[in-house]
Amino acid sequence: MTAAAASVPDPLNTATLTITCPDRGGIVASVSQFLHNHGANIIHSDQHSTDPAGGTFFMRMEFYLDGLDLSRDGFERAFSNVVAAPFQMEWKLASRAEPKRMAILVSKYDHCFLDLLWRKRRGELNVTIPLIISNHEDLRRDAEMFDIPFHIVPVNKENKAEAEAEQVRLLREADAEFVVLARYMQILSGEFLRGFGRPVINIHHSFLPAFIGANPYRAAFNRGVKLIGATSHYVTEELDAGPIIAQDVIPVTHRETPDTLMRLGRDVERQVLARAVKAHVEDRVLVHGNKTVVF
Repeated sequence: MTAAAASVPDPLNTATLTITCPDRGGIVASVSQFLHNHGANIIHSDQHSTDPAGGTFFMRMEFYLDGLDLSRDGFERAFSNVVAAPFQMEWKLASRAEPKRMAILVSKYDHCFLDLLWRKRRGELNVTIPLIISNHEDLRRDAEMFDIPFHIVPVNKENKAEAEAEQVRLLREADAEFVVLARYMQILSGEFLRGFGRPVINIHHSFLPAFIGANPYRAAFNRGVKLIGATSHYVTEELDAGPIIAQDVIPVTHRETPDTLMRLGRDVERQVLARAVKAHVEDRVLVHGNKTVVF
């Protein structure tokens, strides 16, 4: 190995600092100066303001940890006192060396599910997957091929509360940091969301808010659409109305059938969900009310 190659910092030895606070002068300078004073080398910086005069300011800074003269606890204490408190910041520090723990809920459709497992195996998603929960047996063999624990929790109208309580127990026991609904064909209740208390990402098989419902591709076909798409969003108690992370559309023609629309739609679903999950994993998504800033 050459001396030049040996000096290249380890890409895993990086951290990300995300910040939300009232906009005012001096924020970027104060954060940058703090990192510089403690030996951190900034490699990416993004910021956005809803309004420079009284709006909300968002920032994402990524920096190498080589040369940092503070432990994590020391960094958090010092940053909180020196920078965060004076600017009334909500902030989070995340290390790339600590992959996020992503759980998956899935029913019978396998396209988004297998795509996530493949991307994780390929190293495109910096996550660990401690468990998969399904209400059907269909995808157990696929989970076992990736050596991931697969739990069956049947759900019906009579046992929904008990089933969701068991799901929350499993997720909490596995210390899942967030959940992805990879075409999980059940509506999550407010009790589930409050009990889990962490982000849940969904993929919706339409370009919301158009063509919602049980058979959007038939509805799209009947309407003669020229675009179909998909939407990935955080789950809230209001059905399919949570903050949107990613969307996309593709053109279609009058030659399509409901079946070809479905096949094309599933391709878009895979891509949009993967994009949303990757953005969440990399701490590129900051939620602002019912909207998101995605750096």
